[in-house]
Amino acid sequence: MSRSRAGTLDGQADKSNWLAWGKSSARKRLAKLAEDNVPADKRQFGKADHLRPDFIEFNRCQNVLIEGVKIRRSPMWEIHPLLCTNVIVRGVDILSHGANNDGCDPESCRDVLIENCLFDTGDDCIAIKSGRNADGRRVNVPAENIVIRNCTMRDGHGGVTVGSEISGGCRNVFVENCTMDSPNLNCVLRLKSNAMRGGTLQNIFMRNVSVGLVKNSVLQIDFLYEEGAQGNFKPVARNVIMENITVAQTPRVVDVRGFPAAEISGVRICNSTFKKIKKPDQVIDADVKLVDCVLEPAN
Repeated sequence: MSRSRAGTLDGQADKSNWLAWGKSSARKRLAKLAEDNVPADKRQFGKADHLRPDFIEFNRCQNVLIEGVKIRRSPMWEIHPLLCTNVIVRGVDILSHGANNDGCDPESCRDVLIENCLFDTGDDCIAIKSGRNADGRRVNVPAENIVIRNCTMRDGHGGVTVGSEISGGCRNVFVENCTMDSPNLNCVLRLKSNAMRGGTLQNIFMRNVSVGLVKNSVLQIDFLYEEGAQGNFKPVARNVIMENITVAQTPRVVDVRGFPAAEISGVRICNSTFKKIKKPDQVIDADVKLVDCVLEPAN
């Protein structure tokens, strides 16, 4: 059993140290080594390369519990279980607004429970991942069987996000009974990939979520992210269901961008209410339907 519980973990990141390294040129060199299939133990970097570390990472572990801790001022991703099985993140309080400060990133993990947590972050509150490009396809382990419940999301790019490092795919994500509200929360549910990363994202369910204010949209699926259609790996999103979502204020409900060689199918939003809408929905090359929903425009 790997366990972390109680107390405050403070990464002390600010613009005088970790956060000043956000645009390090070493990131491009590291990405090229991965695309060239250089073995991981040969991809060696040092202090002078200014690569920021993830704050908490469990690598290839079973039966992981992170409970009751507060996390502050993370250098980068805050909680990053990687290739783990049976993970519980419970009662964690995260407040960290640096660049790439995702709250919790289960990557290529199976059987994950995230519950009763508070996320107030500089990037996605929760971002489910499964590897990037050639590395993700080489390892080829999907993220699967993930339950997210009774969480509160404030600032963040997405309340729950799948991607963009999702080349190994993702399946069976269940989100319920969460609360989200912030003028700096871009969207409620966010899926992102492209033709360089590919990946099949399927069986993603969200229900009983109450949202105050969201900045851009309720649902965003972006397959034109970064490299967009420029690649040989088909991104797929299918069977994405949102039900009983209430939103007090959103610029638009749906912002979905696919392309002809991709697949976005079976996306449904049901029995939900959206208020103070200012913009029409955007749907490009995708099968998206709203069923029995109430949409109220802004005055």
